[in-house]
Amino acid sequence: MSRAMDLYHESVTHIQHTVSWILHSPYTYEEFVTKNASAVSQIESGLRSLTYIIPGRFRESELASESIHSGVQLLSLYHDSLLAKAIARLPGLHKTSPHNRYTKFWTQKSPTYRRIAVILQMVQYTELLIEMAAKRRGEQFRWRVVVFVESIKALCRLFLLRLTNRRPLLTPPLPEREIDPNMAEEPMSRFDGAETPPSERSENMDWTMPRTGLSMPSLPDSSDISSYLLSKVLTADDIKPPKALLHRVKGKGEIGEILFILRPVLYAFALQRWRNDRRNWRPWLIGLAIEYGARQLAKRDFKERLAGGLRGLTGLERDELRKRAWSIGWWAMRGAFYENITKAWIHSITSSLKGKPLLDLIGGIIEDYEFLWDEYYFPTATM
Repeated sequence: MSRAMDLYHESVTHIQHTVSWILHSPYTYEEFVTKNASAVSQIESGLRSLTYIIPGRFRESELASESIHSGVQLLSLYHDSLLAKAIARLPGLHKTSPHNRYTKFWTQKSPTYRRIAVILQMVQYTELLIEMAAKRRGEQFRWRVVVFVESIKALCRLFLLRLTNRRPLLTPPLPEREIDPNMAEEPMSRFDGAETPPSERSENMDWTMPRTGLSMPSLPDSSDISSYLLSKVLTADDIKPPKALLHRVKGKGEIGEILFILRPVLYAFALQRWRNDRRNWRPWLIGLAIEYGARQLAKRDFKERLAGGLRGLTGLERDELRKRAWSIGWWAMRGAFYENITKAWIHSITSSLKGKPLLDLIGGIIEDYEFLWDEYYFPTATM
């Protein structure tokens, strides 16, 4: 335990020195991130993996784990902005996802949208850490903080709904990092005056012709020709203007979207009201009914207004509806359903894994995370 605490304190000290260096040399750091994007991504992934094994290892380990996780997420958000700027300066075009095309359009068109979306992401990355800190001052104060955080998030989403002219919200509201980090590294060195060695030109790299300066794309793998050709085919969504990738919501659809945004706040209020009776089904039923009703209103609006009904949805709208459908499954880990049904089921699984090689380790990790599901609200939040 003492060794774990020593390692934790050493990590905190190292992070403090790193942050100090970043603040005093932003240009150097930006250059480092853009030229070593692959290594930066590996470091981020490694730190996230570390947070999966810290819980339960020493006293207040969940607070240390969440502090690291929140810090990595916020740092990744900053890295995304740096890499987006670097990729925007690269010559040539690259195909982006509909989600990135849509969110990039609004972040560039509306500085207010970008600021509110960044605030929303930052709150989501730190919400569990805030709840852990609030819990130290008692359950009543913790629930007040939970309701406050959910209210801030809902207010941000309502502003985004208005700024996009009543178009459904996407998760996340900012562009995601989808370009291979190596693509941000190679073009940076392409114009340094150094010629690419002939031996490396055939290894999945573009070749720049010395006289004209034009780039010849690398040949695809012979076993993956079909995927390569499909990636070059333009679909109907690829030629639509970015804001046309989502239809506006009206009437029932707008009511459904507002209910979807307000559901976490109303559910948190209900949990606060019956916080002394965790097995009470009323908060769970209220929250699930609101989310299911909001989904049905949205689908009914699309069926009535769009030509072809649900078949007239864009690919981006189908993806978002699919995400929301999967998020309903998290109700098995919330409230009375978890207390009355899921918890006993998890206990039976972890008990059956004890004493078995490798499986015992998995069971131990599940037991460590069960503490978070038992004691905190935000680990199972999906918005």
